[in-house]
Amino acid sequence: MCSRLFQIQRRLLSTTVPSNSDFAHCVIGGGVVGLAVASRLATKYRKPTLLIERHGELGTETSSRNSEVVHAGIYYPERSLKTKLCIRGKNLLYDLCEKQGIPHKRLGKWILAQNEKEREILEGLHEKCKRLGVSTNFVGKEEALRDEPDVHTPYGALSSPTTGIVSVHDYMTYLAGLLEEFDISVLTDVVGINKAPSGGYEVTTRYATDEEPVTITADVVINSAGLSAPLVSNMLLPKERHITPFYAKGNYFSYSASKPRVSRLIYPCPVEGLGGLGTHLTLDMAGRIRFGPDVEWVDGPDDLVARDYRLKDAIGAVSTYLPGIQKEMLTPDYCGVRPKLHPKGGPFQDFIVREEEGFPGFVNLLGIESPGLTSSLGIAEMVDEILYK
Repeated sequence: MCSRLFQIQRRLLSTTVPSNSDFAHCVIGGGVVGLAVASRLATKYRKPTLLIERHGELGTETSSRNSEVVHAGIYYPERSLKTKLCIRGKNLLYDLCEKQGIPHKRLGKWILAQNEKEREILEGLHEKCKRLGVSTNFVGKEEALRDEPDVHTPYGALSSPTTGIVSVHDYMTYLAGLLEEFDISVLTDVVGINKAPSGGYEVTTRYATDEEPVTITADVVINSAGLSAPLVSNMLLPKERHITPFYAKGNYFSYSASKPRVSRLIYPCPVEGLGGLGTHLTLDMAGRIRFGPDVEWVDGPDDLVARDYRLKDAIGAVSTYLPGIQKEMLTPDYCGVRPKLHPKGGPFQDFIVREEEGFPGFVNLLGIESPGLTSSLGIAEMVDEILYK
């Protein structure tokens, strides 16, 4: 049986392509970041572009298993890529949503202080945000009680008015639509990458229903494979530059009671070394409450079922800031897995967005966890600058 990828290859080879390669751009990974990168390169340069996705649909691995939050750029070290790309990506994403009618809401967010120590942490975040030009302001105990009477925050809260939510499905659908005249191959695994003798790269793939692999060539390859990105990178880079992946599962919990209610996103004070931002409260586009994600370090990326045994800890975490919660109305909902580059307790790990030394045109996107959704258009812009500088 002839694979979708082989059909693409045959069609392109029968046309005039201004390169010795089958494609100018090959993007591995069809999540929100891969879609952002592929759509930018394809539409800006009008060159043959291929997006390869191993699952049957785009964005089903990590991109559709998150909180759908548009982050402000508060949490990370000032000079980090996470901060730079989150702030840039937030602005680009809001602009795009407004111009294209992609559903989104600027709900704002409170980060809560339950004691004096947490208040000091939030004051440090506030000072950093001033230096970054990110809008934040403090909400006192009395104001908090007036605006969100069900929320317990005895030492006030840091308000982030530019935090919001976006319909990830509609956002990805828009990006995929930009690629309609280009090429997408789903159900396609990348099984090998090598330098091509004439320049560029040979990417060997296997379609789900085919026994024989198919090799295409591309001038540049962008590895945006998410949870599998270290494995894809290790196919090409020498052994001494191999990367070991780690995985932090995040369980989400739905809440079916009508009370308590809130009108904005509610986050606990961040804990250094946790691996996440704490079990927070978010709202979906319909206003429904959900909690999570928590942090559960796991051995692999394949366990995508939210587990009952995580409920006890989640209820304990949520009850500290929402004491009126009806515990019996909290149930496991869904989960996602964060692509980590350090094990539990490891140091801060920034995004890796780089053209690998000795491999011109091969760009690695590694450790793209939160705020990856918010940063997606910023990452695409950076990849463009790397390749076409």
